[in-house]
Amino acid sequence: MAGMSKQRAAYLALRQRIMEGAYGSGARLTIDSLARELGMSQTPVREAIRQLEAEGLVVYDRHRGARIATVDQTGYAETMVLLALLEGYATAAAAEHVGEEDLAALDALNRDMEAAVRALDVVRFQELNVEFHRTIYRRCPNRYLTEMLDNAWARLNTIRRNIFTFIPGRSAASIDEHRRLIEMLAERAPAVELEMYARQHKLRTLEAFRSWQGKSLPAG
Repeated sequence: MAGMSKQRAAYLALRQRIMEGAYGSGARLTIDSLARELGMSQTPVREAIRQLEAEGLVVYDRHRGARIATVDQTGYAETMVLLALLEGYATAAAAEHVGEEDLAALDALNRDMEAAVRALDVVRFQELNVEFHRTIYRRCPNRYLTEMLDNAWARLNTIRRNIFTFIPGRSAASIDEHRRLIEMLAERAPAVELEMYARQHKLRTLEAFRSWQGKSLPAG
């Protein structure tokens, strides 16, 4: 990270920890302790936390200080709808830029996800799932859109590892849908079909989650 500002270095380090699940939902972030861990003063750490707060990954309470944002069930559903819309469009936009190496990587990731399901490794499954979708949308030429997707995935990180524990049957179905998505990308399916399929893929996960809750999707 030579030449990078300390604030940027602190931001990237903390954001990576959040995305990897190093902090639990609602965990407190102590600026003094983090500054010591990162080997820098409190000022860049404080600025990094403010940036993470602006992104919705951290919340600040004047009585409790900074802590990892808690995503409730409503927040999960709303973020999944956002992901469905953004990923659908990004997948269609990325399609013409997805090459043979990308397709091979997607197939390998999906096979690894199958192995994770057999091993009942929910954490590994989720890590691979995020990487699968990121492999596609990183080919989208709209950088602002890909940043929005990264942030939406990060918001889900604090609860996403628990979702497939509650709805394990969704894991196998998700793998099948990934397989079909790879086929559509390889076949150069029309953009509108890709967008719709990628969107429905996300919404099926939300539907399974709501079914687990004993609720149905709202009409319309």
